Amino acid sequence: MREFIVEADGGSRGNPGPAGYGSVVIDPATGETLAERAEYIGVATNNVAEYRGLVAGLRAAHDLDPSASVHVRMDSKLVVEQMSGRWKIKHPGMKPLAMEAARVFPPDRVTYEWIPRERNKHADRLANEAMDAGARGEQWSASESVAELEAKAVGSAVPEPSGPPGDAAAGAARARAALAAASATAASAAASATAPVAAAPASSASAVPASSAAPASSAPSVSAAPTSSAAPTSSAAPTSSAAPTSSAAPTSSAAPTSSAAPASSAPFDSAASASSAVSSSSGRYARRGAAESLGGGAAKADADVRAAQSVARSGWAPADMGAPATFVLLRHGETPLTPQKRFSGSGGTDPSLSEVGLEQARLVGEALARRGTVQEILASPLTRTRQTAAAVAERLGLDVTVEEGLRETDFGAWEGLTFGEVRERYPDDLNRWLSDPDAEPTGGGESFAATATRIAATRDKLIATYAGRTVLLVTHVTPIKTFVRLALGAPPESLFRMELSAASLSAVAYYADGNASVRLFNDTSHLRP
Repeated sequence: MREFIVEADGGSRGNPGPAGYGSVVIDPATGETLAERAEYIGVATNNVAEYRGLVAGLRAAHDLDPSASVHVRMDSKLVVEQMSGRWKIKHPGMKPLAMEAARVFPPDRVTYEWIPRERNKHADRLANEAMDAGARGEQWSASESVAELEAKAVGSAVPEPSGPPGDAAAGAARARAALAAASATAASAAASATAPVAAAPASSASAVPASSAAPASSAPSVSAAPTSSAAPTSSAAPTSSAAPTSSAAPTSSAAPTSSAAPASSAPFDSAASASSAVSSSSGRYARRGAAESLGGGAAKADADVRAAQSVARSGWAPADMGAPATFVLLRHGETPLTPQKRFSGSGGTDPSLSEVGLEQARLVGEALARRGTVQEILASPLTRTRQTAAAVAERLGLDVTVEEGLRETDFGAWEGLTFGEVRERYPDDLNRWLSDPDAEPTGGGESFAATATRIAATRDKLIATYAGRTVLLVTHVTPIKTFVRLALGAPPESLFRMELSAASLSAVAYYADGNASVRLFNDTSHLRP
């Protein structure tokens, strides 16, 4: 069963007076913000505003998963004790609100905890943003909120996320705050220009928070390995000097692992971590990625501002896009052919998992169970992927749907051979295959261009079917690299620049406006002791 934490608060400036509430839904495994709610409610008491915040937070959690269990944390002793059944509800304005809160989830799936106010900063700031908006004659806007960043800046207890994104219903606050902070810095610098030189700050760029956007140069990390460093399939790792084995390129050099950016309402949450979330859109689900090297404090501040501007611009607010379809891409566990680095596609012997591979599948299931975000499981029809999916599904209590479009490339006559053996037997065919995405392996296998066409069609079908949901796709090296390549708008040769380990996790989110965001690549942290 999926679990959520709901933090809620409410306030009144006068008690009774102008009032508002704020609430936030959090993934307990990663600390990721999944949803934010806030509203100015007119004249009311503190307690009524607190109850309104509780109801809004529970409803937001219910929208994400009606079957979930919820742990509510509030700094209102009154609400916590009353909802726990230990205190009676006497105020006539609160009784209907308490009944409304109790109806959102079955009582046995909701628990309550009192926390000190300093641990409830996120919800508190949302409530104050709502009251500030009311004072201006407006309602609270999610696209302008900086509550999450401000709460973390003063020591929020919520940990930074470290796993695949959830439903990504909240979030570009960090980027907007980076933009606001940088704008304030620029204004300060302009003002100081009229003062004596000695009075000008020595490091005005430092006003941008350290947690804001990293320079854009860190984005295309999947190309960190040399062009010839790794073959694109589970067994196609070369053995010759012309194309070194996949072990020559460490996992960490190929792409980020468990430091994925948090789920966010924007396709590119640059301010959270540009080094581990690469956003793209070109055609339908890809866009050109930028790469610049910037040095020094001022250069980094400039990069922060530009990244924040791309996120915070009008039209990228949560209300416009909603939750994306998130594909968590799992490569199957090891087979006997994997450590031998042999081509193993859909046209060969269809090997089963080895003992190592079965254990890897079990560990993946445990990791995904802790994160609690996966709602559906699909698998390639090949034995190794179905075995991996079955192990995960047993741990998550889900069924597995076989999807033909997720199968591995057919490597023709190369099936079962090492890269070196193919180079020795079919050198001309191999050279064409390495340089031309339309070239087929010897014996009429599947070209990378044909694989990309198949994966793109499968992607579009699954996005339409699973809009707003998080789906585990258990598949193979070439399909996973192709999902990532298409999301980034990268050229076909990028397939040779990615390292993908057995039983590794990657993730791509697809938004309603056509943008795609690569959230994770080649994460193997769950396999380490």
